[in-house]
Amino acid sequence: MYLHIGGEMMVPLDKIVLIIDLECGCFEEATKEFLDLALAEKKAFFVGKKERSRSVIITDDHVLYTPISVDTLTKRTHNCYI
Repeated sequence: MYLHIGGEMMVPLDKIVLIIDLECGCFEEATKEFLDLALAEKKAFFVGKKERSRSVIITDDHVLYTPISVDTLTKRTHNCYI
């Protein structure tokens, strides 16, 4: 099964490790460092415009910034199994 994360991008559900809500801003310093490192190593990609990112999807290989909220992504994952 795949999760549509915006634009024309889809991610296999079994590759998703974590989804982070960028809107709350309540993540730890270590998480910020991890995201900065992914950008520096060119393993981070933006689906749409950078300034519109609402959540981050961390997979086995990449970090994907998406304009879709965590709530919507969560609902989409549940719909994949119905």
